[in-house]
Amino acid sequence: MPEPGTGPFSEAQLTVAVRQVLPSARADLERLVRIPSVSADPAAAPDLWASAGEVAALLRQAGLPEVDVLTAGDSRPAVLGRRAAPPGAPTVLLYAHHDVQPPGDPADWDSDPFEPTERDGRLYGRGTADDKAGVAVHLAALRAHGDRLGVGVTVLVEGEEEIGSPALPQFLAAYSDRIGADVVVFADAANWTADTPALTTTLRGGTSLVVEVRTLRHGIHSGLYGGPVPDALTVLCQMLATLHDERGDVAVPGLARGSAGSGGADPLDLTEARFRAEAGLLDGVQLTGTGGLTDRLWAGPAIAVIGIDAPSVAAASNTLIPAARAKVSMRVAPGDDAAAAREALVAHLMASVPWGAQVTVQPGGIAAPFTARTGGRAYQAARSALKQAWGRAAVDAGAGGSIPFVTGYAGLFPDAEILITGVEDPGTRAHGSNESLHLATFERACLAEALLLRNLADAQSAAYGGQE
Repeated sequence: MPEPGTGPFSEAQLTVAVRQVLPSARADLERLVRIPSVSADPAAAPDLWASAGEVAALLRQAGLPEVDVLTAGDSRPAVLGRRAAPPGAPTVLLYAHHDVQPPGDPADWDSDPFEPTERDGRLYGRGTADDKAGVAVHLAALRAHGDRLGVGVTVLVEGEEEIGSPALPQFLAAYSDRIGADVVVFADAANWTADTPALTTTLRGGTSLVVEVRTLRHGIHSGLYGGPVPDALTVLCQMLATLHDERGDVAVPGLARGSAGSGGADPLDLTEARFRAEAGLLDGVQLTGTGGLTDRLWAGPAIAVIGIDAPSVAAASNTLIPAARAKVSMRVAPGDDAAAAREALVAHLMASVPWGAQVTVQPGGIAAPFTARTGGRAYQAARSALKQAWGRAAVDAGAGGSIPFVTGYAGLFPDAEILITGVEDPGTRAHGSNESLHLATFERACLAEALLLRNLADAQSAAYGGQE
């Protein structure tokens, strides 16, 4: 644990302090991973509450005097902890989420998804990286500083990020007076490689919908009626096939598409070979779309069919299907309007209905895209901290995913500087089987956040307005 004293730590002292608290931070992470806090599963509600309770206890142990488990409307439980800023010092909000994705088929995992297991320098388990590692990074930074922290800190650990933060508007409205800050650190993103840190400066927005097709009042014999009678599943497949052109580019009119680089060059030299390996693409399968890889990943729209309700192959019979439905997920480019993009997707599907089939669409939630302002003092402090911790400069990167809390918070507190960091690397496989945390990256992330808090405390407090 850090030695008692007064005033901020030096870089060398803080490095030692972080190393001292790392075993406890990892133990906390493993304890959290063992709680199956799957926000998408209504049956897991007790586990969500158990996870929130454990996070709250850990924040109290880390020295935060004010810690509460909170809900708003029908939200899953979130945890909010706070230590007021010293006079003239900035307040920093540290964000993470304690809910996780469903594990999927246990047979796809090499070990129990809810029993953290170390192999070859990585810690495997659901949430080891996304995003219970973010909670552990915050705990390590707080413990390393102890009572010598020179900034105010608010820690917010959300409980429904993995389902799109549906209660976000109510939560922000209910607790806006408790979460205002000068600088926000969202610990929920990836680094460029296991050895190269990244600051995420753009996020794609996101939305989804469920489209249902009906052609018959009931199923009928495919031999007696097949030919003249359209079945719902075939209609649905025809509609879904119109979402992309022959090159694999999104074919929905009216969607924005930008560029992650300049002059068509990839700004970070992401090669197809590296990308194919990281994605686990099978031999012979071609990449879809046109333009640079990071353009396609960060600056353009993407559409995927992520679920279909229809008879399974095992249960199939020679019957024309009367009804079928699909869930369609769309990522929206930075600078686009997510609500307008969703309407464009709906309009495209409705215009693509063949043979007079009856179609209904249920729109899903939306998350706006985000572009950070990167010229402020917090970014300078973050770049310095990352370089100190990693031994090399951070790169600016985009992210193809969405973090609803980022855009929601930015809209409510437009003057706050927002930093998006994380502990993931290309081998993490977040949301997939065998999700894992690179332990050396975890150590660097803990040190970087501790150094960032120190750097912010050293900055001129007048630059942040002294919020409490």
